[in-house]
Amino acid sequence: MSSAAHAPDVPAGGLASRRRARAGDVALHGVALVAALSAVGLLALLVGKVVVQAWPAIRHFGAAFLWTDAWNPNADLYGAASFVFGTVLTSFVALVLATPLAVAIALFLTEIAPRRLAAPIATVVELLAAIPSVVLGLWGIVVMGPWLRDELEPALHGALGWLPIFAGPTQEVGVLPASLILTIMILPIVSSLCRELFSRVPRELTDGALALGSTRWESLRRVSLPYAAPGVAAAMLLGLGRAFGEAIAVTQVIGGQTAIHASLFASGDTLASKIAASYQGATSGLQVQSLLYLAAILMVISLATNVAAQAVVARLGQARRLH
Repeated sequence: MSSAAHAPDVPAGGLASRRRARAGDVALHGVALVAALSAVGLLALLVGKVVVQAWPAIRHFGAAFLWTDAWNPNADLYGAASFVFGTVLTSFVALVLATPLAVAIALFLTEIAPRRLAAPIATVVELLAAIPSVVLGLWGIVVMGPWLRDELEPALHGALGWLPIFAGPTQEVGVLPASLILTIMILPIVSSLCRELFSRVPRELTDGALALGSTRWESLRRVSLPYAAPGVAAAMLLGLGRAFGEAIAVTQVIGGQTAIHASLFASGDTLASKIAASYQGATSGLQVQSLLYLAAILMVISLATNVAAQAVVARLGQARRLH
């Protein structure tokens, strides 16, 4: 008897269905591969274009561009020091202010607030991310700036004026208003991610801590926070990336001064703000190339921050697995 006689009968419809399934798998893999390669190609194209356009300025100024504090189109003399300083300062002040607020909001919504109260509060917090940056900047000019000049900055100067960061005359534009605007902008991002992280903490871990006699605060501090720490670090990374790249709202409230000051009350500028404010009005080829040099520096800072944050996330995740 031939081997064909022992082969199981497969309905023709079943073979057609399996062929369609395989064709679907192939199509899915192809589409996913194309999408991934497109993202990589787009990033490479963006980076390459910026570097090529900035190369004349890179070759002209060299690395000294990074620590030169100057921006004089009349003399074709440019430097990035004050913009790098302003970018790092405003972003990290915003991160320092936004992170504890975001974590506290996330803990309240996931662990403390009743469900009927948590949902509307979460919606309101997330709606902050939907406000256009230009509207936030306008609010900063009309409402927040005068309040800072007349109320908050004099109070800070009176209590902590011996610190360099709170010294100097008060004004409605400057580094502090820009930092507060960035705080508002990154708060919903970090808060939303932290809320998702805390909601995924295994309930048996927190219940076990409470059953062993821990208070609610001790359960949050010893169980929830350590468990979610790697994800919180990643959320901080996303918030910091948003702060680094924000331009319009910062341009409206930071003052646009090319200078490095220790005081948060003084005017300043950032990389993204300078590019947004000056690119259309550039009067020479070297000025345009210098602005693109600023863009290249901003990309390097963002990349370095992402790499460092990913390393922190991996280290914290490994430490959690070991414990």
